[in-house]
Amino acid sequence: MNSPKTRAALVASTALLVASGAAPSVAAAPAPAHGRTSVALAWYDTTADTIATAGSSLPPVTNSRTWAVSWIAAARALQHVPSGVDRRDYQDAALAGAVHRALVELVPTRAPELDAALQQTLDQIPDGPAETLGATAGERQALEVLHDREGDGLDAASVNAPFTVPPAAPGVWQPTPPAFAPAIQNGSRFARPFLLKSASQFRLPAPPAPTSKRYQTDLKEVRDFGELNSTVRTARQTDTANFWFDSSLTLWTKPIRVALAATSHQPLLKQAELVALTNATLVDTQIATSDSKYTYPLWRPVTAIGTGVGEIPADPSWTPLHTTPAHPDYPSGHNTYAGATETVLTALAGRRTAPFTLTSATAPGVVRTYTAWHQLTLENMDARVWLGIHTRLADEAGVKLGTDVARYGLNHAQSLFQEH
Repeated sequence: MNSPKTRAALVASTALLVASGAAPSVAAAPAPAHGRTSVALAWYDTTADTIATAGSSLPPVTNSRTWAVSWIAAARALQHVPSGVDRRDYQDAALAGAVHRALVELVPTRAPELDAALQQTLDQIPDGPAETLGATAGERQALEVLHDREGDGLDAASVNAPFTVPPAAPGVWQPTPPAFAPAIQNGSRFARPFLLKSASQFRLPAPPAPTSKRYQTDLKEVRDFGELNSTVRTARQTDTANFWFDSSLTLWTKPIRVALAATSHQPLLKQAELVALTNATLVDTQIATSDSKYTYPLWRPVTAIGTGVGEIPADPSWTPLHTTPAHPDYPSGHNTYAGATETVLTALAGRRTAPFTLTSATAPGVVRTYTAWHQLTLENMDARVWLGIHTRLADEAGVKLGTDVARYGLNHAQSLFQEH
């Protein structure tokens, strides 16, 4: 157990010591047989709780950046252990010090809870140089990553840079009912990626013309299955649609944790790298998604069906199951997210996992069980059609784009973790 003097010095060294002693509202990490909780799972839960509490008003890519910065710092701090100190003590302190410092800098309103979480970790580590050096190394890496990412264009204002709506024409995105709100996330394409060379590196080919056979087939599917009072969509399909209407960031937080827990037998460095690489890839995926969306500002199904195109007559009264988000159709952002996450988790944790359950804020009472990451991707693709907000071609393009970005990230991951 740490002495009060040691604990105070470690926390005060970050200039973050606060008066409150409130405990963090995080899920308890399982306790291994040796008695010490998993620091990776504990700080994963702390990160998730911090973002869920303080990041609800921020764009998803901004929250993904917070994840990425915090865990890249952790992975870098774990690269080297000084000689003469206990490896585990040093690494546990380093991971906690890195994630703590990054989160307090990025989400200062959560400083009391984060300081309490840090104290909880330090209380498990014996006093001594391993603890002190580890925590200091983590803090240093957090500050260096934060410095490196300054001005990267992933703040909320930059992400939602104004978009000039093109003149109305067949296939061209226009603001959608009922709010007819301005387009969002246009500015993500101008942000600096973590690993990609540029936002356009994996830009998708142009979508098929609105009068093409493929587009007409897909639009008819949305019209029939995605309408608010559809008579062909089953109850199970409606549940699936509602379930996956929730935020991708929220819905994929637990599956990533499941993968992290499944790799608990691996070195702590590898666990930190899994979280860091997944989230850095998700930032890059969202940047690439914005690039393709606004390079080809394809109209949403509600606009196409309301206007009529090709063999599909105009139906101004057609209403989707859920309100259409305010950005172009192609590609589906939920599916780029799914393709990227599935690819990284498959590479680092395997294709299948022990059964785990998920719930969704947009489908109260629905509990779903999964045993493979690909199941989540398939449901994402179907859900966006059954919601009435995306064509299947946009969903499939999204999975492809996310997969391409993730494969590139996996092949170039080492540059992300080089200690500075």
